[in-house]
Amino acid sequence: MKIRLGITIGDVNGIGPEILIKAVSDPRITDICTPVIYASAKVISYHRNIAKVDNFLYNTASSGDRIVEGKINLINCWTENVSINIGTATMEGGKYAKISLDSALFDLKEGKIDALVTAPINKKAMSLIDFGYKGHTDYISSFTNSPGSLMIMINEDLKVALQTHHIPLSEVSKSITKEKILESIESLNQILIRDFDKERPLIAILGLNPHAGDEGVIGNEEVEIILPAIEEAKKKGIFVNGPFPSDSFWGTLEFKKYDVVLAMYHDQALIPFKLLAFVDGVNFTGGLPFVRTSPDHGTGYDIVGKNIASHESFLNAIFTAVNITRNRMEYDESRKNALIKRAKPSEEIDE
Repeated sequence: MKIRLGITIGDVNGIGPEILIKAVSDPRITDICTPVIYASAKVISYHRNIAKVDNFLYNTASSGDRIVEGKINLINCWTENVSINIGTATMEGGKYAKISLDSALFDLKEGKIDALVTAPINKKAMSLIDFGYKGHTDYISSFTNSPGSLMIMINEDLKVALQTHHIPLSEVSKSITKEKILESIESLNQILIRDFDKERPLIAILGLNPHAGDEGVIGNEEVEIILPAIEEAKKKGIFVNGPFPSDSFWGTLEFKKYDVVLAMYHDQALIPFKLLAFVDGVNFTGGLPFVRTSPDHGTGYDIVGKNIASHESFLNAIFTAVNITRNRMEYDESRKNALIKRAKPSEEIDE
């Protein structure tokens, strides 16, 4: 059976619905998965007129049990009319983004879909409904009880994970500890093995301070927190190096030697990543019980309604979700078979 891929609508006032429609209309998508959109037919119809896509046909399903394999499916999460104010953060934008997300998460929990791609939400709109979380990553991590989950930005040339993400810069230093960094290193090692088919992953760790602290001259976090975490990880057999000065690490293209980079804060990772992959980058949440990806941009209020938004990142988010889900299934199946083989009596194996 093809992977059943849930797709949330995101903010109805942003570019999410437009790029979603363009992306799933690509004929390659139904070749590799069964897309399941969580929205309403009325909202989809509104944004279809903006996207001007002729070949966007879908099956309307009343629930996750009614999905048609190999077709685009739309699950109506609400039936009431929605006031759409494109390019504006509104309470309605937050409300229906959450309804879409919660509906998809429920179906994931029930096993009706296999993976998730989320269209962008707006933090201001979500705050108007007292969302209580800084974004998708925090909300989904809480929903799945996955406190060790990691935001990982991906393109063909780079994977960069964030030790901290949507917090003020003034709070970064007190938010990192040896234990948390060690947990992230261990999690990244397993993510690369299970989700990306890397047999012996190589991980790079960035420092927090300029010049990685210059041996304590510009800050002590590297000496007291980051380096001890790296040394502890090495004792556990993980291939990890650092902490590296961020500026020279990016400037000399040192990242190309590594399977993933762990950055200490948001802009330390996102500025170089978006310089390299602004159009085609993907946001992946590692460490969840299911695969979740999203495009690496926001709601694009400044360009919504103009039919100029690129859907390349959304397409890549779909491809990435499908590929990682396949890798994970194959890895889990091989582990299961290995355990079964080990559990058999020796004489049965000889036969």
